[in-house]
Amino acid sequence: MLDFPVILWFRQDLRLQDNPAYHAALESGSPILPVFILDDDNAGLWKRGAASRWWLYHSLSSLNKSLNGTLAIFRGDATKIIPELVEAACAHAVFWNRCYEPWRIARDSKIKTALEQSSIAVKSSNASLLYEPWTVSKDDGTPYKVFTPFFRKGCLGRGEPPVPLGLPHHVPTFFPRLKQSLHIDDLDLLPSIKWDKGFHDIWTPGEHGARERLGQFLDHGLKGYKEGRNHPDRENVSRLSPHLHFGEISPRTAWHAVRHAMEADPTIETDGDCFLSELGWREFSYSLLYTHPDLPTQPLQHKFAGFPWDKNDKALRAWQMGKTGYPIVDAGMRQLWQTGWMHNRVRMIVASFLIKDLMLPWTAGEEWFWDTLVDADLANNAASWQWVAGCGADAAPYFRIFNPVTQGTKFDPDGNYIRTFVPELAALPAKYIHEPWTAPANVLKQAGVEMGKTYPMPIVDHKAARDHALAVFKGL
Repeated sequence: MLDFPVILWFRQDLRLQDNPAYHAALESGSPILPVFILDDDNAGLWKRGAASRWWLYHSLSSLNKSLNGTLAIFRGDATKIIPELVEAACAHAVFWNRCYEPWRIARDSKIKTALEQSSIAVKSSNASLLYEPWTVSKDDGTPYKVFTPFFRKGCLGRGEPPVPLGLPHHVPTFFPRLKQSLHIDDLDLLPSIKWDKGFHDIWTPGEHGARERLGQFLDHGLKGYKEGRNHPDRENVSRLSPHLHFGEISPRTAWHAVRHAMEADPTIETDGDCFLSELGWREFSYSLLYTHPDLPTQPLQHKFAGFPWDKNDKALRAWQMGKTGYPIVDAGMRQLWQTGWMHNRVRMIVASFLIKDLMLPWTAGEEWFWDTLVDADLANNAASWQWVAGCGADAAPYFRIFNPVTQGTKFDPDGNYIRTFVPELAALPAKYIHEPWTAPANVLKQAGVEMGKTYPMPIVDHKAARDHALAVFKGL
């Protein structure tokens, strides 16, 4: 068997360090055929959005470099491609790390059954989560619906996550790249219009970039994280979400790195615990998706199923383009468009505005984020939108409606974040930058702002919209 290869199927684990499937393939002693398949056929509605595809292009390029150019790339239905590769390479085993999206679970189960019926060994491992979803449940075996007991008892009660695996000491033997393998460019991952030009200045996709990002966070962002993470103009955020989603770094690595930092500096214990709980929210989202496969499309609270959402394409477009007339909302939506990412506090603000000020369905926001976020993640995206909408597990109550003005003044008091992404308001004093329509005419003129022309008037009156939303929600 040692002369015949094994297939190492990369998916959302685009790294070598702390990659259990890679370790297992090495331990087989056989030559390794590393493979990636862009499987839009089985993904259906949830094939990668444009921003994610940009990231994937660069992440695959980085992985291929780490593999000395041996990564075999394919496009199409993996249920057909994997068996074909096994036959073409005379492989005797396939190794992969588990994914948890419903469509991937169904596809992988089908592939595993077909391979095992052909006497091909299949070994899957956990590389994406701290704890497998099916291992975290209440004492009666039912899944948790509230985060705090899920994290404190369900997760932490099981003990610390495993220590991450290091890089193997021995050099792998790679199987010759198959002739039918594609080049990364053949996947057509890069956008046809250059709206991604701002991505390159702030992101470094790939395993090396992920570890650099973690190091920067530990050095400059972790101290003060608990409070600073709420302020979009500060650096107290990890920006690890796209690296975690694509598996360029494992949550175990991030967890234990923060633990070590806390041990070295006890003054950051509160900040470190807060960050670890954010990793816990990621776990909670995956648990919800695993136990509720229709999470991306159906409200967990069934009373919301017939909710009378509005349909207003003009308002939706204004929200998407950052032209609502509410500066903190517009800054967030423009940051998303320009960078493929948005600060988490601002994500909550813009989501609340879409759902409760504009009364547009949370799925419309979910779909926009899916296409424009470099960290678009089915579990996190769906669970977060349902949380804001009030229809998910452990959700924000329906009557929690963020005021975009007070949120701006509280978390961006000097308007630095707004000035960065809404430059037409940059010259306004902080007193007026969160509600420029209240500024005196002479102040607007001096700042070069003409409401309704250089910057839009608010597309909705927040107080009236809030009263309307509360009335509708109470009707449930």
